Amino acid sequence: MTSPYRVVLGPAFDLLHPSLRAYFDAIPSGSTGRGRGVFDTVGTPRRWLWPVLALFARPGVLFPVWQHEVPFTVRNAPAVAADGSPAVRAERTFELRGRPRIMRDEIGVEDGMLVDRLGAPVRAEAVFAARVLDGALRLTSTSVAIRIGRLRIPVPRVLAPVIVLTERWDEARDCQRISIAVGHRLLGRLYQYAGTFRYDIALGE
Repeated sequence: MTSPYRVVLGPAFDLLHPSLRAYFDAIPSGSTGRGRGVFDTVGTPRRWLWPVLALFARPGVLFPVWQHEVPFTVRNAPAVAADGSPAVRAERTFELRGRPRIMRDEIGVEDGMLVDRLGAPVRAEAVFAARVLDGALRLTSTSVAIRIGRLRIPVPRVLAPVIVLTERWDEARDCQRISIAVGHRLLGRLYQYAGTFRYDIALGE
């Protein structure tokens, strides 16, 4: 089984930094990927957004917080999407002050694009275009939808946020650096988390 990132990027996958290739490539059967690090920032200082974010907190999508220096862990496991295509199921635990929060998602492939289904149960879905820039992976959302049970509600483009994820290798610190920003062309940045971590593949769950 290959990885969804290799499927979408094709030959460009080999342009990723070697350490990123190990992260985004297929996880061997019977193994999981585990990482530990610290997010410099999590959430948004715009408190007027917190009631909206709270709706997505219970299923583990977004959290109504604005915190700094947040320890976190990530666990990636190989999965198979409903259509039989390769997927990766991820669980990120944010050690937020007050209580830990868990973000869950599954990334797969649909029509040559990466599709991220967020939450347990799934409450949001984002389609991403992927490219490699100077050895880093850049994902930019092209559409966003809300999921309510089996109902999928596309968010109109004029209202939809744009999600940009960048993962690169920090040579100076010998670790992986991640940055996710959720923004809107009129409202600016709505949500973010960014930090560094180290990661490896291990046998077992």
